[in-house]
Amino acid sequence: MKPGHGSTVDGVLRRSAHRTPARVALEYGDRSWTYEELDDAVSRAATALIDEGLAPGDRVAAYGHNSDAYLIAFLACARAGLVHVPVNHNLTGDDLTYLVEQSGSSLVLADPGIADRLPATVRTLPLRDADGSLLDRLARTAPYDGPEPRTEDLAQLLYTSGTTALPKGAMMTHRALVHEYLSAITALDLSAGDRPVHALPLYHSAQMHVFLLPYLAVGATNIVLDAPDGDRLFDLIEAGRCDSLFAPPTVWIGLADRPDFDSRDLTGLRKAYYGASIMPVPVLERLRARLPRLAFYNCFGQSEIGPLATVLGPDEHEGRLDSCGRPVLFVDARVVDEDGKDVPDGTPGEIVYRSPQLCEGYWDKPRETEEAFRGGWFHSGDLAVRDADGYFTVVDRVKDVINSGGVLVASRQVEDALYAHDAVAEAAVIGLPDDKWIEAITAVVVPRRDVTEEELIAHVRQTLPAFKAPKHVVFTDALPRNASGKILKRELRDRLAATPPPAT
Repeated sequence: MKPGHGSTVDGVLRRSAHRTPARVALEYGDRSWTYEELDDAVSRAATALIDEGLAPGDRVAAYGHNSDAYLIAFLACARAGLVHVPVNHNLTGDDLTYLVEQSGSSLVLADPGIADRLPATVRTLPLRDADGSLLDRLARTAPYDGPEPRTEDLAQLLYTSGTTALPKGAMMTHRALVHEYLSAITALDLSAGDRPVHALPLYHSAQMHVFLLPYLAVGATNIVLDAPDGDRLFDLIEAGRCDSLFAPPTVWIGLADRPDFDSRDLTGLRKAYYGASIMPVPVLERLRARLPRLAFYNCFGQSEIGPLATVLGPDEHEGRLDSCGRPVLFVDARVVDEDGKDVPDGTPGEIVYRSPQLCEGYWDKPRETEEAFRGGWFHSGDLAVRDADGYFTVVDRVKDVINSGGVLVASRQVEDALYAHDAVAEAAVIGLPDDKWIEAITAVVVPRRDVTEEELIAHVRQTLPAFKAPKHVVFTDALPRNASGKILKRELRDRLAATPPPAT
């Protein structure tokens, strides 16, 4: 391989392989890879991709479930100078076609079981064989001997979750991602001695770039699971094989609600990371009461910044359970008004960022890029408050704030009040068009037991002013979410706008 300069995504693995070649880097199913073996597989896979006629800068989409093959393919793209495009393996139809076509992907690496969902015109290559094994051709392929990518080259198109509009491909360079890895390592206290389990989808930026790649950088042994299965997770914790776990609030809620949550020995879990969406304070209080020695970290950010922007460490939770912490090593953050001017501490405004972790813009969307980076800062779309000590608290997404009778109401505040009721398993609060109120505050609730609309509204009014209480409560069996666990409020608004609750 021709030497390059600076640090690249695949170089993170290569350095660990040189430092600790015999240490186990990755376990998936019944397969185990040392750092040396994993680095060699990445190098051979890079050659296999170039042999397919691809050239540096070509986009390669990945459409598959968690596996060792998925990780190897990502790092092989990075080593060969290709641009990796992770695709949600649940996407089908027009949504799937949009991502493949909008990214201009020359090839799709797909799991055999779902490849038939792709358009017939798309060129595909199996990520792994039907029996789950890696491609036999890797063993017959020579290690990669081409040029290294440059740090300023694109490594990945990270598509936004699309909770409010069509997804946009955030253009992430090697430089941006490696900066983000160092921010994650320092802010989250990641070390080679940790025993992390990675159970969330690897196509999502949080699991891949906040945890798996940074943990490979420090030389830890990583276990990759197909999904966050509670039985498997609890077994690994009790067996002493897992002491570090990241999950969105929805997964932590599910684990806390399991019948065996109080009876299993979970004392071996040392580090609990949560993020991807806002953690309800009552849920966090319940988890901390059950596991008082567990160190909790709140991770906040978005795809466009790699995605980690702020962290609330375990020694910072007391008295600020609703905070998302302070900016990480390579991130500058401000809270501004609509004109881009700083607002006083304690005043809600939009978080804006400046950082080497940031994307270069949105793929083939110059107008959206210009809008997002207006004034030289990236506009996040998150409404937050900063306190005098530099801690940020996310109030809401700017687009999710509810205008109730001319008064702006943050949905998170109403959701926290609902979560304090023991009959509420999950809740999402949205605004629906209303002739009287402009937007009627509407709570969509997944109940644990029988409870009435009137009972929940009265409960909220005990802790919040009456104008912040829901005008309606709609009960449902489940809330719509994307793969990262974020509730799709746009989908809820569309669904309920078609069949609105009775007028108040």
